Amino acid sequence: MELREVVRHRRSIRCFLSEPVGDEIIQELIAEALWAPSWGNTQPWEILVATGAAIERFKKENKDALLSGKKPKPDIPFPQVWPNVLKKRYKDVGKSMLESLSIARDDQEGRFQHYGRMFSLFDAPALLMITVDRELSPEYSMLDVGLFLQTFCLLAHNKGLGTIALAASVSYPEIIRRLFSIPDNKRIVIGAALGWPDLDAPENCFERKRAAIEETVRWIR
Repeated sequence: MELREVVRHRRSIRCFLSEPVGDEIIQELIAEALWAPSWGNTQPWEILVATGAAIERFKKENKDALLSGKKPKPDIPFPQVWPNVLKKRYKDVGKSMLESLSIARDDQEGRFQHYGRMFSLFDAPALLMITVDRELSPEYSMLDVGLFLQTFCLLAHNKGLGTIALAASVSYPEIIRRLFSIPDNKRIVIGAALGWPDLDAPENCFERKRAAIEETVRWIR
């Protein structure tokens, strides 16, 4: 694909096929994504890949923690307050996604089942978990991780794969540390599910919107 097409058509995938992604494909994608820029070329990201039995154990424990009512306590605190314009964008995409699944606004059970699928990574066959050293200042290391992750997601889309970065994947760090042997001196930043997208699933087809350039860009001449 042309780069512009990759950028415009890559989207968060919320329904994956059961077909596994070969190790060699994942390794190739990571090797290319490692060319993402970072502060002073420090490349602070550390990447764990879970597939097979390992990801299945994680999916079950992560979902069970949600269903049991366990309170999330991620290493990177989730945003609690949004400016109104950002809150509207957040709510709008959530509304579009739920409408694509015919989950009504007052259907609490339907929403809860959807959250369960989210915490089981929408059945993705692979997971990238990205960590950084706790000694690093979080501000710039988070920027670096974002640059790596976006590069990876675009490369994956170019190969016909789907991705979704999920706060739900890092909500319970104690599960991640135990299952994936991540030490306390590493900050768990974000996980991204990876797999072959189900292109017929409605949750992968709803219309997405972006703010007009006039809303986000200010020129000074």
